[in-house]
Amino acid sequence: MLAEALEHLVQGIVTHPEDVRIRDKELRHGRMLEVRVHPDDVGKVIGRQGRTASALRTVVQALAGREQVRVDFVDVDRKPGRGRR
Repeated sequence: MLAEALEHLVQGIVTHPEDVRIRDKELRHGRMLEVRVHPDDVGKVIGRQGRTASALRTVVQALAGREQVRVDFVDVDRKPGRGRR
């Protein structure tokens, strides 16, 4: 339910809603929702000084109740397995 709610919220923000992907992963200390969007929409999802991302995290935490949920916004331009230089 959390992944679907987050996907709905993000699709309402972006220009390319068909490119929104939410990956739900089970971790040792809770769940992680990984958000991927079209490269042109990354700025819209993050927002000025991270305000939109923070608001999305707040909504997801409120929906999760006592469950620990982490929301990550993945940089789609970065290749997997490669760190920043």
